[in-house]
Amino acid sequence: PIGQIMELGPDPSDMMVGFSHNAAAFAVISHLIGLNFKRIGFLGARMDPRVQRRLEGYTDAMKRAALYDPRLIITTPVPTSVTMGGTLFADLLMKAPDLDAVFCVNDDLALGTLFECQRRRIQVPEDIAIVGFNDLEYVASAVPPLSSVRTNRYDMGRIAITMLMDAIEGRPPAAPVIDLGFKLMIRRSSAARRV
Repeated sequence: PIGQIMELGPDPSDMMVGFSHNAAAFAVISHLIGLNFKRIGFLGARMDPRVQRRLEGYTDAMKRAALYDPRLIITTPVPTSVTMGGTLFADLLMKAPDLDAVFCVNDDLALGTLFECQRRRIQVPEDIAIVGFNDLEYVASAVPPLSSVRTNRYDMGRIAITMLMDAIEGRPPAAPVIDLGFKLMIRRSSAARRV
């Protein structure tokens, strides 16, 4: 038996427990658009299939709102880090100085973006809103606290192990694909309404 976690891909090998990265990114961009942010950037690193699905969700939401601009996207195949977040954000500002929000594909990049904003005296969220992904513990402690996408990582692992153990013992799961969903954790970094 094979258990895949952290995503709901189009072609499960066997059992899969996760959520839609595309839908999560679409929800983030919809949240920002709902607050009247229009120049919403995308920062991505490593660019594995999950990150690519987040980029697809971003692109779908921006195109649906007629806001899509390829200059608002910065990606790299390099592994992610907080330092990389600051570097990518600086690159994005060079391409799109009128940026008013940024969606980072993980919380490391979001924290690096926040630090770069602080270095440049860019106020968050008054000048630029920031949203990360995974809702790691430190984002709620940042100043200002960072909005993020909460994923049910513990439950994914627990359920996947239970499914695998049951399958090994000859009890295949009734539902081989389980969607645990996600939750937008809206904090100060993306709470300001633009007028």
